[in-house]
Amino acid sequence: MSILVTGIRLPFDEPEELALHQARRLTGLVSDETQAAVCRVSIDARRGKITRVYSVRLDAPVDEQAWVDKLQIPTVRYKSNEKPAVPCGGKRLAHRPVVIGLGPAGLFAAYTLAKHGYAPLVLERGGDLAARDRAVEAFWSGGAFDPASNIQFGEGGAGAYSDGKLTTRIGDPLCDTVLETLAAHGAPGDIVKKAKPHVGTDILKNVVRAMRHDIVQNGGEVRFHTALTGVRLRGGALCAVEAGGDMLACERAVLAVGHSARDTFAALHQNGVYFEPKAFSVGVRIEHLQSALDRALYGALAGHPLLPPAEYNLSRREGGRACYSFCMCPGGVVVAAQSEPETIVVNGMSYHARDGRNANAALAVSVEPADFADGTPFGGVALQRQIERAAYAQTGSYRAPCQRVGDFLAGRTTRRAGTVEPSYPLGVVYGEAAACLPPFAQAMLRDSLPYFGRKIRGFDAPDALLTGVETRTSSPVRITRGIDLFGLGCAGLIPCGEGAGYAGGIMSAAVDGIKAAHRIMEEFAPVLG
Repeated sequence: MSILVTGIRLPFDEPEELALHQARRLTGLVSDETQAAVCRVSIDARRGKITRVYSVRLDAPVDEQAWVDKLQIPTVRYKSNEKPAVPCGGKRLAHRPVVIGLGPAGLFAAYTLAKHGYAPLVLERGGDLAARDRAVEAFWSGGAFDPASNIQFGEGGAGAYSDGKLTTRIGDPLCDTVLETLAAHGAPGDIVKKAKPHVGTDILKNVVRAMRHDIVQNGGEVRFHTALTGVRLRGGALCAVEAGGDMLACERAVLAVGHSARDTFAALHQNGVYFEPKAFSVGVRIEHLQSALDRALYGALAGHPLLPPAEYNLSRREGGRACYSFCMCPGGVVVAAQSEPETIVVNGMSYHARDGRNANAALAVSVEPADFADGTPFGGVALQRQIERAAYAQTGSYRAPCQRVGDFLAGRTTRRAGTVEPSYPLGVVYGEAAACLPPFAQAMLRDSLPYFGRKIRGFDAPDALLTGVETRTSSPVRITRGIDLFGLGCAGLIPCGEGAGYAGGIMSAAVDGIKAAHRIMEEFAPVLG
């Protein structure tokens, strides 16, 4: 058990030890026997001066609960350090559990099962990271597109080609488990205390490989290039999965296929798995010079060696619809992220150093099921495809449509870049970046850019660049599950992660994967001794 002291605000260039001193002084626990450690730290540049904001954990030789009750200080509270219990059931599994997908949700589900003796079989439709890297690099260099191994499909899932951002708002105790596991497999150790932790694509790939190695070392098996093509039910309960031409008997499977496995969605629907349409968002990527963003947020202190590259989080609501920044990548690049041929999809990525020339983020507009209702659960998928194919037709190639913000706001096409040059690896076609989006999305973007420019100076600068189209912000469907975590009408199948509509990023997907594993573990005994 510990005492948690939050909201300790110091100048950004003061040493961390001062935060520990202030926590001890505020609580009166100044004895040498009191252990103090920073458990969260963030940069705040919103109030005209730049500060670091700390949360400090104190472990003292006192009745900590009583001490906190006596202090009655809003920023001081009692915190249990107990780890979430690891369940272990008693029933016997007739077949090893199957995990479908090796993105964040599937990776953590498989790792948790393997670590505790359940010897999972992992099926991944794409290749391992070495094969993915070859396929992605070849495509970005002008080669053929590989629909099996790309930014969406393969070991690590879409999260392996991202900023490796680990921010989340779910506040689940298992978040600490995720951070500690990543750090134990090669992620930077400071992610466990940063308020906005990130790993970076370059490091995250090695972390994923290390976790997969542990899955295999602990009795699991991973089969790459093995796509799920169906499930078999008996009396409404799972009895087998079909993948890679084989029928694999199982009574429990974790379905973690990600938000872009459209063919898998269709096959499961035909097998009786229940889907419902879900809200998602579409938009464009916006790029600024990172140096300009640093000046806007840090002022004269821009470039200070103790300050990280500036980042932002913006949102606006109007008329029941939202426009917001998403997946912000300081010092990053805009990347090609399609999962189907002759489509254009963009996303953002940065390396651990975040030292690229540009900053980029999605500017996304919410899309509700009423906007795409077609009498099926897959109207959102159809809308995504329509936008992505239209973008490809617009440029006639895998080059992305690109437009300067000033031209977009003025309603004219762009002929060339200004001070901000596009980072998209396959090249761009200047013109209209958002023309393929629904009219309501274009209007919302046009109205929101000046609003965001009032929040961050220069955000709507004429030379900022828009690159289209961003359509994979989240899954457009939800695989509905009950309180037992099983898919409706399919007992034993546990949909989880982004593809199932129950997560929105690496952290929340990983936590959902652990919970899916725990659902199996609380019912069944380990397969291995």
